Amino acid sequence: MSFPQEPWSTQHIPALFSAFCGLLVALSYHLSRQSSDPSVLLSFIHCRLLPKFLHQNLEELAADPLPKKMKGSVKDILKSDLIICSVAAVLSFAISASTVFLSLRPFLSVVLFALAGSVGFVTHYMLPQLRKHHPWMWISHPVLKNKEYQQREVRDIAHLMWFERLYVWLQCFEKYILYPAIILNALTIDAFSISNYRRLGTHWDIFLMIVAGMKLLRTSFCNPAHQFIHVSFTAIFFHFDYKDLSESFLLDFFMVSIVFSKLEDLLHKLQFVMTYVAPWQMAWGSSFHVFAQLFAVPHSAMLLFQTMATSIFSTPLSPFLGSVIFITSYVRPVRFWEKNYNTRRVDNSNTRLVVQIEKDPGNDDNNLNSIFYEHLTRALQESLCGDLVLGRWGNYSSGDCFILASDYLNAFVHLIEIGNGLVTFQLRGLEFRGTYCQQREVEAIMEGDEDDRGCCCCKPGHLPHLLSCNAAFNLRWLTWEITRTQYILEGYSIIDNNAATMLQVFDLRRILIRYYIKSIIYYMVTSPKLLLWIKNESLLKSLQPFAKWHYIERDLAMFNINTDDDYVPCLQGITRASYCNVYLEWIQYCARKRQEPSKNLDSDEDSPLVTLSFALCILGRRALGTAAHNMALSLDSFLYGLHTLFKGDFRITARDEWVFADMDLLHKVVAPAIRMSLKLHQDQFTCPDEYEDPGVLYEAIQSFEKKVVICHEGDPAWRGAVLSNKEELLTLRHVVDEGTDEYKVIMLHRTFLSFKVIKVNKECVRGLWAGQQQELIFLRNRNPERGSIQNNKQVLRNLINSSCDQPLGYPMYVSPLTTSYLGTHRQLRSVWSGPVTLDGIRTWFRTKWLR
Repeated sequence: MSFPQEPWSTQHIPALFSAFCGLLVALSYHLSRQSSDPSVLLSFIHCRLLPKFLHQNLEELAADPLPKKMKGSVKDILKSDLIICSVAAVLSFAISASTVFLSLRPFLSVVLFALAGSVGFVTHYMLPQLRKHHPWMWISHPVLKNKEYQQREVRDIAHLMWFERLYVWLQCFEKYILYPAIILNALTIDAFSISNYRRLGTHWDIFLMIVAGMKLLRTSFCNPAHQFIHVSFTAIFFHFDYKDLSESFLLDFFMVSIVFSKLEDLLHKLQFVMTYVAPWQMAWGSSFHVFAQLFAVPHSAMLLFQTMATSIFSTPLSPFLGSVIFITSYVRPVRFWEKNYNTRRVDNSNTRLVVQIEKDPGNDDNNLNSIFYEHLTRALQESLCGDLVLGRWGNYSSGDCFILASDYLNAFVHLIEIGNGLVTFQLRGLEFRGTYCQQREVEAIMEGDEDDRGCCCCKPGHLPHLLSCNAAFNLRWLTWEITRTQYILEGYSIIDNNAATMLQVFDLRRILIRYYIKSIIYYMVTSPKLLLWIKNESLLKSLQPFAKWHYIERDLAMFNINTDDDYVPCLQGITRASYCNVYLEWIQYCARKRQEPSKNLDSDEDSPLVTLSFALCILGRRALGTAAHNMALSLDSFLYGLHTLFKGDFRITARDEWVFADMDLLHKVVAPAIRMSLKLHQDQFTCPDEYEDPGVLYEAIQSFEKKVVICHEGDPAWRGAVLSNKEELLTLRHVVDEGTDEYKVIMLHRTFLSFKVIKVNKECVRGLWAGQQQELIFLRNRNPERGSIQNNKQVLRNLINSSCDQPLGYPMYVSPLTTSYLGTHRQLRSVWSGPVTLDGIRTWFRTKWLR
């Protein structure tokens, strides 16, 4: 961009400058819509240009719908930007060339500044405060309540409220109309003044104007939450107080935005330091902390100087060994990418077969429960950006830290980058069964302040809808704040039952064996290979002993009267006659329910069908006894054998090698039968006599087969089912942790979970993380009960430190850097029509024309 030798006329603006304004607005808009992490865009390009090299990942992508949805969002953004950037460039060119900014000065500038201040005050101060859990830390409940505020159990996604629609439209007005107009107005006036008087030389003036214009435009498009403060201060300070210091509004606005970002860091650091050192709420973690509290008092002035210096250089201020003595950590850049962690889940897909058989890897709670945080990450990836735009997390900016707290899920969410229609974040999942210190801090988050009636040392109560004086005072001395109490996400409710309790008595084990045998019969009869099996001469020849009525299956270690309905005490074994006496009705019912004509399927007592079912049921029970080390009467051995079969480890004896004639007999009949029997056994507690009817039992197995995923947690199918949002899942978990050795039946039901959203002082997080890094890595303090990680409810010291990267912390799950796009949110399309595309425009015009 160059300026003519002669000054501009107020009646004419050079076309080259107007074109520059159009390109600047369009380029700034497009850059604000792109993530600094190029992995998603590169993946989209690879899929479009190099599809043959990605053929190996097609099956994985088909099983996981989210990557396809994310690439669809990137595609929509690129298509929409192509249209909107063109329209924005043309409109900016036209407005700039119209001389409206020069003709209406200074009246237009005053109107724009007043409008920015008033709209910003309503949008980014009044509305967020009225929606907070404790507005202004005085009111006991939100003034603008969501529909779910009083609900104890949420059954649907959050209702879209009128004030959320208002918040979105006010943000759109700010982003796309108000601030671009302010910056174009400032650009035009500054360019006009430069054409008359060069302050720093033509090239430097132009360079600074371009940098300031692009930076302010991109910031306004991405997150204008603080822009109204910067604009108001710039207009008032440089117009009324220090007019002689003003260079131009554009450069003044640019410098004020930098200064205010440093002042914001300073305020966060001061809040962290003052809360941490306050003597009336000091949580001493060790004897060193007591002495440090006394020695730190004379150095308060030095601490203030440290705080100011660290704010200028964006340096964390960390407590030394968790005490009130603060030291300055090393300098970090303003924007830095976190390490792209991806917690590796241990399952059957990444462990050797011998390890799976002998050691049962990954059977600790943390590894098994990490899948729920991975599912939570997926849920946030779909909805987080839209929820932030709707104001459900309050005001936010890059680097902010939040904690999502529910009954059993406690996740730390770090917002790394804020874009225009996208958010990059990282989630860190904490332990389900946390330490004592962690539980105390979670309790501090969950407990309410509404019942506090204290004022200093007495309890006079409080005014209606207001907090007591003590509660209001305590809220001001925290580095965290509850922004929302009913944040709704799709997830799983977890029900775990102790398997030992449900199988303690022999009658309950008998019921499980009964359902096991009936499930074997069901899967055998419904198998598409059934006719091949019962007509296979070699297979029937191997089953000749089972076809004889006088054949007795004797094995005292495998079969006994306590668990087998068809056991004959006088013969000390199981015969074909006793088996038919108990299960023939069920066999014939299943045979009649086959879709093929039943005339081709003989199901009388002497039929090959009964012979095959008898042999498979004996094999299944013998496999269970073998897995239980021939000690099925012992509860521990029975549970061990049940879990061994549940995960698919079948040890076939020599007399049962006939099953190898077709491995589907094992994989498609016996293996799913043991899993289905556990589901039926769980349900029989609610309807104990209902499954005695063959019709009800048959329909129940059919229903569970379709809608319930039953598999071992080490099976990759379990992870795929959870991430695919299957409606119901069931598994048998063997937990060996800290001396405990128990079996649990885990049932998952897809539902909507309610979280509390807690905003944490980001400088507190940076400081505590830096302190842990210094203490563990440089000072080599490996004490697991060190004072720096003891609970401190005012700063959530244990929760923050435990969420740090290993080996500093011990999070159960750390997600990779994950980008959430606005287009994947379910509800925002009702506020606006979604991405602008040529097809969408054509459909809109056609709809209006036909109407």
